[in-house]
Amino acid sequence: MKIYQIFIMSLLLMAVSCTLDKTDYESEINTAVPEHYEFKEATTVKKDGYTISIETLNGTFYQGYNEIRLKIIDTQTNEKINASEVTFLPIMTKADGSKTSCPYQYTLNYKPEGKYYSGYSVFTDKSNTAGNWKLYLSFTVNEKIYTVDKEITVNEQGNKNLNMTSFTGNDGEQYYIALIAPQKPNVAENQLVAGVYKYNKPSVSTGNLPDPSQFSYSEVKGYTLQLDPRMPEPSMGNHSSPNNKDLIEGNDGLYHGVVNYTMTGNWTLNFILLNQNGKIIKGTKVSTDFTPGVPGAKSELFIDILF
Repeated sequence: MKIYQIFIMSLLLMAVSCTLDKTDYESEINTAVPEHYEFKEATTVKKDGYTISIETLNGTFYQGYNEIRLKIIDTQTNEKINASEVTFLPIMTKADGSKTSCPYQYTLNYKPEGKYYSGYSVFTDKSNTAGNWKLYLSFTVNEKIYTVDKEITVNEQGNKNLNMTSFTGNDGEQYYIALIAPQKPNVAENQLVAGVYKYNKPSVSTGNLPDPSQFSYSEVKGYTLQLDPRMPEPSMGNHSSPNNKDLIEGNDGLYHGVVNYTMTGNWTLNFILLNQNGKIIKGTKVSTDFTPGVPGAKSELFIDILF
C-alpha cells in the first residue's frame, strides 16, 4: 500500500511540475488591463531660451507604439512657438557601445489647433542594463538651427493589447508590427489598428551621430495583414471567431481591420503578411487540429493579447 501511495504522489508531483512549466492562463486572465487616454509630459529639456516638452499617453514612454506630442515654449514669454523643421530621432546605445534605433517619424507634423508637433516612436526594447535610449531633437527658429539631446527611460508595456513583434521576412528585410488599438477590447467586433514598418539599410555604413540615414525606417505601403485570431488555451480548442477582417492600409498610414472577440481571455492574433503582389513575407496558416490539454498551434507570425 505504501509503495502504491508513493507512486500516486510521484505522479501528482510530476503533473504539478508539468503544469508550472506551461503558461499560467488563469493568472494572466486576472491581470488588470491598464488604459491611458490622457497626454502628459514625459520629459523636458531647455535650450538657449526654449523649453522643449514631449508628451505621451500617461506621461510615459512604453515599449511598442508611442504617439509623440512635442511642444516648443519660449521661456521668457511662456508661449508656444511655431518653429520649422522639427525633427525627432531615438537612438539606443547598447552595453557594448553599438547603437540602434526603432521605427519612428523623423520630421514631426505641426498641429495648429494644439500648437504642438506630432509624430510617433515604436520603441523595440525597454530601458535596462543592456541598453539605454536617448532622443536627438532639432528645430529651426528665425533660420537658426537648435539641436538638443535627452536621455529617457522606456518602460515595459503592461497592456498586452499593445504588444509588438519584429521579424525577418522571406525577402530578407527586417519588419516590425505594433498594435495600436484597441487598448481595452470588448466582447464584440473591435476595430484593430496596427503599424507595420521596415528597416531601411543605409547605403553607407558609417555616419556622424546623430545621422538619420544610419537609422532609417519606413511605413510599409500597400501590404495586407491577414488575420486569424485564436484562443490558444488547452481547454479552448484553439477556436477562432466569425466576421474578422484582414488589416489593410488606411489614409493615416496605419493598418486597419476587425477582430471579433467572442469572450474575454487569452487570444493569439495569427498573421500572414502579404506584399503588394500577394507574396507571403511572413506567416503560416494555423491548423484546425485540436489536442485536448495541449496549447493551440500558432502562425510563425503572431502577437499574443489579453483582455
